[in-house]
Amino acid sequence: MKAATLPHAYRQIERLEQRIEELEQEKRRDAERPVHQLQTPISLPRSLSDGQGSSTSEQDLAGSRLKRVGDGIYVSTARSPQKTWYGSSSLFYFIGRIDAFLTVALQQSPLAGRMLPDSASNLLDGPTTVAAEDQAGQLTGPTDDSSTIGEYLTSTQEEYFLSLFWQSYYISYPILDEREFKKYYRSLWETPDGKRKPSALADIVIAVCMQYGMARLPSVERGLNATSRANVSNTDATIAGRWYYRRCQTLLSAELESPIISTLQCHILCSIYLCCASFQNMADSTCSLAVRTAYMLGLHLEPPQSMPRRERETRKRLWWTLYVLETKMSMKLGRPFLLHDYSTTCSLPADDREIAMLVGPSFAPLGENVTWLTWNLHKIKLLLAARTAYTTIYDGAPDIFNAGNCQAITEQLEDWLKDVPGAIKTQRRHNGVSFSTDRSALQIEQFAPLWLQRQRLLLELMYHNLCINLYRPSVSFTSAKVQAPLADGMAMKCASHAMALTHMMHQVLNSTSILAGCLEAFQWQWNAAMTLVGIVLAYPHDDSTGAARSTIDLSVAVLENFGNNFAVAAGAANIVGELRAKVDVLMEKSQGKEGVGLEKMQLVTSYQEVDGESLMDSNFPALPPMDEAFDFFNVIAPESRGMLAQSIDILATDMYDDFDLSGMKDGYLN
Repeated sequence: MKAATLPHAYRQIERLEQRIEELEQEKRRDAERPVHQLQTPISLPRSLSDGQGSSTSEQDLAGSRLKRVGDGIYVSTARSPQKTWYGSSSLFYFIGRIDAFLTVALQQSPLAGRMLPDSASNLLDGPTTVAAEDQAGQLTGPTDDSSTIGEYLTSTQEEYFLSLFWQSYYISYPILDEREFKKYYRSLWETPDGKRKPSALADIVIAVCMQYGMARLPSVERGLNATSRANVSNTDATIAGRWYYRRCQTLLSAELESPIISTLQCHILCSIYLCCASFQNMADSTCSLAVRTAYMLGLHLEPPQSMPRRERETRKRLWWTLYVLETKMSMKLGRPFLLHDYSTTCSLPADDREIAMLVGPSFAPLGENVTWLTWNLHKIKLLLAARTAYTTIYDGAPDIFNAGNCQAITEQLEDWLKDVPGAIKTQRRHNGVSFSTDRSALQIEQFAPLWLQRQRLLLELMYHNLCINLYRPSVSFTSAKVQAPLADGMAMKCASHAMALTHMMHQVLNSTSILAGCLEAFQWQWNAAMTLVGIVLAYPHDDSTGAARSTIDLSVAVLENFGNNFAVAAGAANIVGELRAKVDVLMEKSQGKEGVGLEKMQLVTSYQEVDGESLMDSNFPALPPMDEAFDFFNVIAPESRGMLAQSIDILATDMYDDFDLSGMKDGYLN
């Protein structure tokens, strides 16, 4: 890679010197590494990545795209110390940049380990495994709560949780037929012994409903101190229903060779369940299994006209629901897409009254030719628009943000917004505008059905969350003198959407129960809060910084509200609260031109300024000596890890983990 400027050459030299030290340390660690532990490669061997035998021109042509694809970091987000890769669009990557900045600005050890809240995936290897405390016999006495132990519910209890499905997951993921499922479920109880017949589909529907239902209830630890409330146990709401999930997996194993429609429905719901439980890599793997199953069933093809319309539309909704799920997950984790437009001929699903009444008879039409399925159609279109913008950003010119070229984002999303019906928008007080960043108060329609209120809020929150992620690459931690004004404007757009999301969440949670138990909404708030922290650090003197700093306070309140119900949110609130104090210290120093001299720092910048390899190899310009140097993933204290995994925007779950990786002192490789 040629150095275009003298400062760039210095940074390259610094990175090479630090890389030599890292390799020497890795060599020493390798000698002590247990032979059964596999290494996670940091990058391709130079002999391969340099493309021996290929021409320089071929490398030049692919250079820009290879650089963008390679950006990312390795981080351990689970019980195992093994690290997995997350791309540059992920919140993990952004937190790595924040940590690099703070490491130098505060002249202290890296903080990354304390910037990831614990979640269930830190406690358990999987949702159905046994915690180490249980194995050691430290948890005494059985629990009477059948929702958290390996016992199954009575028919009355199952009916209670199933009733939650139609007002929550069904309106967001309409992959079932309400009338047909209820008929099918009743038939499962028609047995001589009065016990329900085995059913993978019934089990996973109950599992996701138990997870959602328990997350709506206040935790028994809500009155404890902040640290105790953040402790995740094997009775946490995010893994409620895990025994039903396990039984579903057992039953599904017999269908893998000959899948049917219900097999795919189970895979989709399993991925959602795992994401909400913070098992992000398991969720990603299950989603990929769902993708292959959909191809096996031919859902990527337009259904034949000879098929009944009801069945045709079910297949379309299944395919496009999977498309949305996979797109959200890939963008959230920063990993390549599994589904591609060129491989499908399936048209978008219908939302007319006829089909809406067939598959959802309990939902009344809304007028203006709008039905309960209209929300799903516009959600699909939103993700299509966001994906187009995302692809333009990450496959386009490296300086797209430094050049202030946000056209790819604004045009796509503005065109989408023009077609959104007013019936699925939340109105504003005082002439405020829906889907804007004016932070006006919501005018929630008091007598609208709960499912409609929830759809309206979720669509707008999803829009803001996607905008946050799309604009975030423009955030730069460089000196104000070298920042591009146009790029800074894009960063402020990112801040505006994060503030809008937070103000909405704060009002809704404080005045209604519409989003109670919504784990995905929690993940969106966590994403917005950490983004605001980074922006305030990067732009301490911007006109919008004061409002952004005040909104961080609101985000802590929102996370604490969620923390009353599940531990990972309480941990997230503690982390943002601690970072808030550091932000204030650095803002004071910057404004007073004391000590640190933030304006002189040129740290981890946007991906245009520091290549992905620098982040992945922990090679940050201007870092302290190696013994103090930043190593994002190697400072994994018990208070660390986890959650990000749920920055999902996909459903829920960038939510939460909980396990002990303390004592890890090795480098990037495990």
